[in-house]
Amino acid sequence: MADEPTTYTLNVYKKDDLKTVIGTGTDTDAKAAITGLTAGTVVADGDYVATHVDPTGVQDESEAEPVPGFTVPKQKAPAPTNLKSTPTADGATITAG
Repeated sequence: MADEPTTYTLNVYKKDDLKTVIGTGTDTDAKAAITGLTAGTVVADGDYVATHVDPTGVQDESEAEPVPGFTVPKQKAPAPTNLKSTPTADGATITAG
């Protein structure tokens, strides 16, 4: 039997489309990114699936395994810059530029 590869390609698919790879990586870099989701999106367990592919072509692609669910975090707004304060009779007016 041929030697197994030392690393496999990790492919990610939408659960209903096992022909279009939407993220790829290797086990050594430990990541395959899913991108383009809106902040706050809740992804349920199994909405995406992952497989292993033998980059040498000796072995067939593995069975698909469900990816655990996750929520895309909301991003913080940028901090204000060039703040200016103008005194008023009872406080100040603050502007950002």
